[in-house]
Amino acid sequence: MKHLLPAAAAVILIATSCSDNHWKVGGAIAGGEGKTIVLEASHNGNWYPLDSVLLDASGKFDMAQTPSGYPDIYRLRIGGQSVYFPIDSIESVTVTGSAGAFDTDYTLSGSASADALFDVDKKISAVVKERGERAVATDSLLKRELAGMLLGDPSGVVAYYIINKKVGATPIFNPADKKDLKIIGAVANAFVQHRPEDPRTAYLSSLFLSYRKRSVQAVDTIAVVETPLIDFMLKDENGSPRTLSEIASHGKVVLLNFTVYDAERSPEYNRQLAAIYNSLHDAGLDIVQVAIDDNQFDWVKSARNLPWITLYAPELKRAEILLGYNVGNLPATFIIDRKGDLVERVDDLSEIRAAVSRYL
Repeated sequence: MKHLLPAAAAVILIATSCSDNHWKVGGAIAGGEGKTIVLEASHNGNWYPLDSVLLDASGKFDMAQTPSGYPDIYRLRIGGQSVYFPIDSIESVTVTGSAGAFDTDYTLSGSASADALFDVDKKISAVVKERGERAVATDSLLKRELAGMLLGDPSGVVAYYIINKKVGATPIFNPADKKDLKIIGAVANAFVQHRPEDPRTAYLSSLFLSYRKRSVQAVDTIAVVETPLIDFMLKDENGSPRTLSEIASHGKVVLLNFTVYDAERSPEYNRQLAAIYNSLHDAGLDIVQVAIDDNQFDWVKSARNLPWITLYAPELKRAEILLGYNVGNLPATFIIDRKGDLVERVDDLSEIRAAVSRYL
């Protein structure tokens, strides 16, 4: 680029600014000739139009918009039928479908967030088709699956979409329900930590706290509070089932760590944990490390090289366990004292040694 002539450089700059500084949505809608497809954004739940296109015989459409400065959810509407899609930055999203069943007969692609949101809506639509709209909010399997997706990226726009999703007038995750409120709290906490300037952060915090204060155990913060030990049974790297309560009953201080072995910083994190373990193990410290990894085979290879207890959380169990401990971000670490009580959460790795030493 340094060697381009000034005129040529200017042309490239103009072309780049026109194409690279906008996100795009396009595709084709079968049977849409003569219909208007409307692109809409939302403000505090109120949808308003950004652009519209009159579909021709081909049904093709293309629209572009300037990024809002933060990830957001938009929708395309034909009449009373809508398709929702996420935009993180300046990506291109593709929607194809049919005008006659626009909100159910469609595909969405173009980004990881788009794929995830499409998966969310497919799961919801499958339950609605099989059992009706009223069944969605009480379908435990669906909610576990959605919670697992949500906890994979609690500060992401798809997590925000999930906890605000309604089927008819009924929210899937109801803030008046204590279990559902924990999920909302995990997302609120993640937004506070990672997206403090996002305009939705204040809304999420307010939503969580307003309902939290109505419960008997009201709190003034969305940070996790001390809770009784929540037991679970998982298999170790040798395939042997282990329960947390049994491990915690041996009179030792247990460091309970939830992590992702496949994460980029995991090796360094475990090296620092190893230093703590090696210096305090003889004084009565054990570590129980729970892996939230997709590839169990790779986890086994890594786990066999570690001196502490390693457990694997399969997909169907991890959401329940993580929600029970109000884990919104990984790694997450808790301390269980010699009596088997959960006494402290430590988010800063540099503070773990001192925290553990208080209970030895």
